[in-house]
Amino acid sequence: MIREEAARLRNEYESIGLDAPEMAEDPITEFQEWFAGALAAQLHEPNAFVLATVDADGMPSARAVLMKDLSADGIVFYTGMSSRKSEAMRSHPVAAATFVWTPLHRQVRFEGDVAQVSDEEADAYFASRPRGAQVAAHASRQSSLVADRDELDRRFTDLSSELGDQVPRPEHWGGWRLTPRVVEFWQGRPNRFHDRIRYRRDGSAWVKERLAP
Repeated sequence: MIREEAARLRNEYESIGLDAPEMAEDPITEFQEWFAGALAAQLHEPNAFVLATVDADGMPSARAVLMKDLSADGIVFYTGMSSRKSEAMRSHPVAAATFVWTPLHRQVRFEGDVAQVSDEEADAYFASRPRGAQVAAHASRQSSLVADRDELDRRFTDLSSELGDQVPRPEHWGGWRLTPRVVEFWQGRPNRFHDRIRYRRDGSAWVKERLAP
């Protein structure tokens, strides 16, 4: 049933294609509509995206993370603040994000500036997490070296006993917001003659442009 719905939507999207004048005036509104389509297709973790950063030495790296909030200011994700990705974003506060919904033959790319979310935002989201995930955030200094899995498991067990029912957010855990300068919507079309519509920030306005496939 899930595959049937995804296939139906994919066929519909491919047959209609993308027409810039018919798309929303801003990319966040358009993305919300695309995300609603991914939810309707019951895709597995449609909020997953690949985040690309570049570190102080100019070395790029990419990894999959989960979008946890979306607003006119961009997309929000949470992570360890001592992680490789966080260190990179502190050195170069820019990033790129790519959502790929293969069953729908759709892709959305964000490029822009990143900044840490407020402590209040991070606290509120952390409080909504399951207790196990809260304990895990305390137990892991993300991207640091560990001797083996047993060491991690011991930390988790010890902290699970030490921490109370109300687990506070650890100082080494927080969130980032990617505010886009560019957002590109990619729709698969027959004969690999795909549609690509790019939104580009121009002052306070957005400019829509069609790119060759």
